[in-house]
Amino acid sequence: MTGGGTVKIIVDRTEGEYIIAELPDGTFAELPVVFAPGAKDGDVISIEIDREETGRRSENIKSRMDRLFNK
Repeated sequence: MTGGGTVKIIVDRTEGEYIIAELPDGTFAELPVVFAPGAKDGDVISIEIDREETGRRSENIKSRMDRLFNK
């Protein structure tokens, strides 16, 4: 990962289809388990912003739109 920020959250527990995660400020949030399949109580999950990939995807979409509208 380059050019973005990272936050680490801790899996407190799993409830059904949700992970209850402790955020850095001590609050809790529910995340669908599909975001971290196989995560267990106590696991640390890193969430990051990948600015380079965001830029590539944006350029790809722009290119497709330009071709679609013949620009």
